[in-house]
Amino acid sequence: MQAKKRYLTLLSAGTCLVLLVYLGGVWLQAARRPPPGSRHGPRPGAERPWPRFPDALRPFAPAERPGPEGGGGRVSPRQRRDASAGLYRGRRCRMESCFDFAQCRKNGFKVYVYPQQKGEKIAESYQNVLAAIEGSRFYTSDPGQACLFVLSLDTLDRDQLSPQYVHNLRSKVQSLHLWNNGRNHLIFNLYSGTWPDYTEDVGFDIGQAMLAKASISTENFRPNFDVSIPLFSKDHPRTGGEKGFLRFNTIPPLRKYMLVFKGKRYLTGIGSDTRNALYHVHNGEDVVLLTTCKHGKDWQKHKDSRCDRDNAEYEKLPAVMLDGDAAETGLCATYLKCHDLLPRYDYREMLHNATFCLVPRGRRLGSFRFLEALQAACVPVMLSNGWELPFSEVIDWNQAAVIGDERLLLQIPSTIRSIHQDKILALRQQTQFLWEAYFSSVEKIVLTTLEIIQDRIFKHISRNSLIWNKHPGGLFVLPQYSSYLGDFPYYYANLGLKPLSTFTAVIHAVTPLVSQSQPVLKLLVAVAKSQYCAQIIVLWNCDKPLPAKHRWPATSVPVIVIEGESKVMSSRFLPYDNIVTDAVLSLDEDTVLSTTEVDFAFTVWQSFPERIVGYPARSHFWDNTKERWGYTSKWTNDYSMVLTGAAIYHKYYHYLYTHYLPASLKNMVDQLANCEDILMNFLVSAVTKLPPIKVTQKKQYKETMMGQTSRASRWADPDHFAQRQSCMNTFASWFGYMPLIHSQMRLDPVLFKDQVSILRKKYRDIERL
Repeated sequence: MQAKKRYLTLLSAGTCLVLLVYLGGVWLQAARRPPPGSRHGPRPGAERPWPRFPDALRPFAPAERPGPEGGGGRVSPRQRRDASAGLYRGRRCRMESCFDFAQCRKNGFKVYVYPQQKGEKIAESYQNVLAAIEGSRFYTSDPGQACLFVLSLDTLDRDQLSPQYVHNLRSKVQSLHLWNNGRNHLIFNLYSGTWPDYTEDVGFDIGQAMLAKASISTENFRPNFDVSIPLFSKDHPRTGGEKGFLRFNTIPPLRKYMLVFKGKRYLTGIGSDTRNALYHVHNGEDVVLLTTCKHGKDWQKHKDSRCDRDNAEYEKLPAVMLDGDAAETGLCATYLKCHDLLPRYDYREMLHNATFCLVPRGRRLGSFRFLEALQAACVPVMLSNGWELPFSEVIDWNQAAVIGDERLLLQIPSTIRSIHQDKILALRQQTQFLWEAYFSSVEKIVLTTLEIIQDRIFKHISRNSLIWNKHPGGLFVLPQYSSYLGDFPYYYANLGLKPLSTFTAVIHAVTPLVSQSQPVLKLLVAVAKSQYCAQIIVLWNCDKPLPAKHRWPATSVPVIVIEGESKVMSSRFLPYDNIVTDAVLSLDEDTVLSTTEVDFAFTVWQSFPERIVGYPARSHFWDNTKERWGYTSKWTNDYSMVLTGAAIYHKYYHYLYTHYLPASLKNMVDQLANCEDILMNFLVSAVTKLPPIKVTQKKQYKETMMGQTSRASRWADPDHFAQRQSCMNTFASWFGYMPLIHSQMRLDPVLFKDQVSILRKKYRDIERL
């Protein structure tokens, strides 16, 4: 009996083993079988993927696609294979395998733009991209110095049906003598593929080049190699750009509409699934999702039963147009032009009055609605499965957007209603920061792309997530300055730090030392007596030789005299190694300040280390008659600049002034020997989005300054004033907007001018001046 059981057990086990071997062989043959259309099996050593089941109702034969260089009709299998080569040939490229770091480490991060070839058409959008590169600090005209190369051939629009499409791009690129199979090249692209499949193929072999591409999918995105950029319109400003529309942090942060969308409803093809289902969520009250079928030449051929209703809702006119009495009395003819009336649901009005904005995919994964929502402080609700969000390598989109799922559309309303008001306010604030930091202009989009690539090359000093996702953002925090966040004035609160409790005074001297009663010597003594002064640097920009050491007064702090090599105005803002403190007290040689004034200004700066704090204030205004910016030195209660002739700021701004600003602006300052203080104010306000801070009214400053013989002629010279007017407009043109911000705040010592005993006041001498 026992033997019989053993035989049965062995027989069962053998049968199972044979069955497993047979089934395993069948599965192995299926796994090894190349997919339809493939000429090769899996590569040796490649991991075997999970079996992929065919999609329902998959067509037996692939649809015919237009050839890569234009034209429709039937194409050969070889043409289809060549067309997709640009998308798949470098799929495994990463910085370590397809990028040459040697030139970058030798000469730094420099970008070369190929010279434009005669007769080649370049769309305005791509001209803006190239101009942003050529105007940046990364640009070099010497290919031998370059680390990265950018084509002058327009690659932005690779839709073969587009009038901007550049034909024969494959042969044109291959003929470039520096192409080197795309190695160390960056290709910008907004549109790829064409109707009806809209693939991500750019129509030519990109080799080992990196892609800065809009609407790129996570499937085709090569991490740590490609850069996902936003889809922007041809009207997107080249520089500057409008500010975000969030003006006040209202509590609670809810608007008229909870969720809005207005756009096309694709009846068939790619992108139609989600948009055709939006009517399930639309309630016409706080969730307003409007679509229209009226787009394209043959939309009526595909018209469904819901199109008329959707179109009517999309185009609904104001109530006055629906009022029969108004129509009978001729209101439209006499008071309003009927065809000029805006729809009831005006798109911009919806944007400005919605808490959340739906951003569904279009024909491609990206959408113009994305940037529109960011600017409007309308939290984007993303419905584009598989889209690699713009600059996802550095931006944490969970802080500014809601990432939805197209398959869970019906759950979107309940999901966003469950978000707490505190979180909504934080999301809206982050949309404004990201918009202004990285997306408001073509220049910012291009520079962010280049900075991301630079961080990959120099990983040891690359920016971290906090820098990219906190004010002022990655473009203004240069990692070459320091890899420690505590060395920047913007992160003291985050790190629980305070700036050093001492400052370095930098006195700009341009007049020969001929008398011991000169203002510069009196200023030096007064500053040296400050309890916060660590050292004094005298920058000798005078044409006369340096005075002997005994000519300088004896002080309790070190006095370092540096002779300027070029003796230009910008040299006062060089990042000298001698400056070892966080704070810099910048002084003109004829400034009149007491020790008490210096002490008070520094204590104020310690509470605002990212701003300029000082005494002499100036302002800007818009001159309607001349249609340009004006500069005024009138003493009013309004100001937007604090001149660096008597001001305190963080020493990082010396580095930023020297390395961030273009040489053209600094050369202008040096040639005019003027406007360096205005340029510094432009820079700091552009970074902080805040005005400077003026301390105690310095009534003697103007009179004293005008009384000095060394400077009287300069300040009284009308040409000097005209130059400053011209400088302001040149600076505003480069920044793309006016960064200066008006303020009426002035900080005074406690008990200043109060009718109390002078002994109770900490800064007693200020009131006596």
